[in-house]
Amino acid sequence: MIRIVLPAHLRTIARVEGVVEVHVEGVVTQRTVLNALEARFPALRGTMRDHVTQLRRPFIRFFACEQDLSLESPDKPLPDAVACGDELFLVVGAIAGG
Repeated sequence: MIRIVLPAHLRTIARVEGVVEVHVEGVVTQRTVLNALEARFPALRGTMRDHVTQLRRPFIRFFACEQDLSLESPDKPLPDAVACGDELFLVVGAIAGG
């Protein structure tokens, strides 16, 4: 099971509290994790990735194992610690302004 932490506004949309768990078949990547998350919580479709291009939205960041994975390829395997559920996959809402 992949354990995911969502920002408060996405937890509200998905109507969940705390850490969310999803099951991913095969290689665990950002794409497969987000696909599983959106399949389990359809209300999240389009909130983290563009509907058409499937690219990450500008003010959403992805972290795992203390690394910012936001600019990594969505098909690059996530760290083993995330794949086995030891570490969390974090979805973070970025803040802009000065």
